[in-house]
This record gives sequence, structure tokens and C-alpha cells, in this order.
Amino acid sequence: MSLPSSRTRWVSDFFSYETTKSVVVKSWVVGVVNRGVQLLILVYFVGWVFLHEKAYQVRDTAIESSVVTKVKGVGRYAGQVMDTADYVTPPQGTSVFVVVTKQIRTEEQEQGVCPEVRRGRGRSRGPLDEPPSEAAFHCSADRDCRELSPGTSNGVLTGRCVPYNTTLRTCEIQGWCPPEVDTVDDQHATPWQWGGAGPVSLPPAAAAPGGVLGIKIGWVCDLDRAWERCLPRYSFTRLDSLAWTPAPGYNFRHARYYRWPDGSERRTLIKAFGIRFDVLVYGSAGKFGIVPTLINTVAAFTSIGVGTVLCDIILLNFLKGAEHYKARKFEEVSEAGAPATPSACPPGALGTCSRDKQSTDSGTFSLGL
Repeated sequence: MSLPSSRTRWVSDFFSYETTKSVVVKSWVVGVVNRGVQLLILVYFVGWVFLHEKAYQVRDTAIESSVVTKVKGVGRYAGQVMDTADYVTPPQGTSVFVVVTKQIRTEEQEQGVCPEVRRGRGRSRGPLDEPPSEAAFHCSADRDCRELSPGTSNGVLTGRCVPYNTTLRTCEIQGWCPPEVDTVDDQHATPWQWGGAGPVSLPPAAAAPGGVLGIKIGWVCDLDRAWERCLPRYSFTRLDSLAWTPAPGYNFRHARYYRWPDGSERRTLIKAFGIRFDVLVYGSAGKFGIVPTLINTVAAFTSIGVGTVLCDIILLNFLKGAEHYKARKFEEVSEAGAPATPSACPPGALGTCSRDKQSTDSGTFSLGL
């Protein structure tokens, strides 16, 4: 019983074998394209992969580091001489520290009740005795204070509307009094000035809002060279957003507590603006390794074959004489026979027949286009 012809062909094709056949094409166009692609691939692997990226090395990016910082010097602010205990926090050097550039003090606060002075958005620009008329805590009766949200208040709202001064009434709060007005600048404050041989002044425009700066320390070392050449590289970048935000810059609050002779506890609330420095360490180290060298070398030689694929696409589809090239490149040989030797061209024959040459090596043809 014989199999159907389609199934027989499928079985025959499945057990067929394909071997490479070399065809030498005498064409300037194809030759220039082939050598050009091979040259580009070679330049890429030699210049970029091996020399620039150092792909022949074994690399380690798991850098373990410890950073210790220390700030020295004295400065002058608002008529006072300040040392590092006043303007640097935290006092112990770590990878993050803050240099205070501006302070807003609320002196002699004590627990009690007092009228609120802060606007809903925390942006009051008048002095204490002239709060803005559009204050969120402005009221005319107690019912106005009961409807307010306590989220933006300096204390706990008592629900009472009390006189702030002779012309204005505001809601009463319970907490530390007098409440803080964190947007009133000290008119007597001067720019920061650090002592030393050459004092450096920080303009109020930079000191007022504060900011966050990153100090990047990069360790990129080539261990195939001397250890003395493994040196860090420093760069600086700003980490906080320069666009408009509800609270631009960088600031924090802290308080100093003390007791009066009558035993009552009081405090000085300080809202500090400053420049926060974050020390960021990154890096990598590389050393010659035989395994990555072999892998990338094999990849380079394999990639050179891309030129052959591109040239085949051009020959089979775009150049004149593509059908003739296909006939020479692809040939089927049955198991029972062998390919016949190309006969000589008959007398007077024209075309490509007279230019085909068969070499004596294994299946190599020279084809002139």
C-alpha cells in the first residue's frame, strides 16, 4: 500500500539535507556593500564593545561604601555669629546633612489659648499686628469657626470667635501661643556669611526657600591598571523640583524648651530653611576575564556574516540577473543521480553562458554579473 503523494513529499522533504554552496559573484556593487558592512561591524566591536565598553572584563557593580561628612567654620546671620552647632544638622556627620541658611523664630511660646493668625494656605505676608483681611480664620461669630477644617491651624480650634485686635476677629485655638507666622521674614536679617580667609555670601534668593543638592561620588575603576589610577569623580545635581510646588525648597522645624522661674514650660520654635546635601555613591569595577572575552569575540565573528545575508537579499531581489543568481545558488540533487557537468556553450551562444566558470574545489562557482 503506497502513501499519498503529498504525504510522500512531506516525508521526503523532512529527511532531506541542505549543504552550503559557494557562488563567487563578480560585482562591484555587491562587493563594496559586503566589505562595507563587514568593516562597520568590525569597527563597532573593536571600538565600542571592546575599547569603550571593555566587554572583555568581568564587572562588579555591587559597591559597598560608608560616607562620613564634617562641616567646619563659623558664619554671621541676623547680627549673630553662629558656629556649626547652630547651622548644621544633624551634628554627627552622615551621608545626609543640612546647612541652615535662614531661620524664623517664634519666641516664648507657652501652652494656652489665643487667636489664630495663619491663613488657610500658610502664606501670610503682613506683620503680626496686620494679618491679611482674606485670612481663612477670619470670623464674625462662633458659628464661622465651627465650620472650619482644623488641618491648617496652628492648634486645636475651640470653636470660639475672639478679637485679634481692635478691628479684626479670628478663630481661637488651643496650643502653643503665640502661634507661628512662618512667612514673615526678619527685616534685620543679613545674607549668610561664612568666616575664613575668603568669606562666601549666600544671596537671600538662594537662602530663603532652601533646596536639596545631591553630591554624586562615582568610583569607576579599571583593575587591569594600577591601583593609584582608581580615583573618585565628583558631580553635583539638584534633587528637589524647581517647578511650582505647594511647599518649594526645603525646611524643617525644631524647638528649644526651657522653664521660667515660676515653673511653667516655654519654648522657642524655629523654622529653619536650608540646603540639604545627599551624598550618593555609585560605581563599578572591571578586570580581564577569559569567558567574556571569548563570548564577545565569537559574537563579533558571527556578526560579520550579516554582510553575506544583506548581499544575498540584494542579489536575489534588486540586481539585474537575479533569476540567474537564484539558479546558481539553489540546486536540488536527487539520491539516485549526481549533478551533470555543465556542457560547453554551443557555437554562437550569447548571454551569461559564456561567462560561467566551474572551479575544481567543492561546489564553488564563479558568476560574473
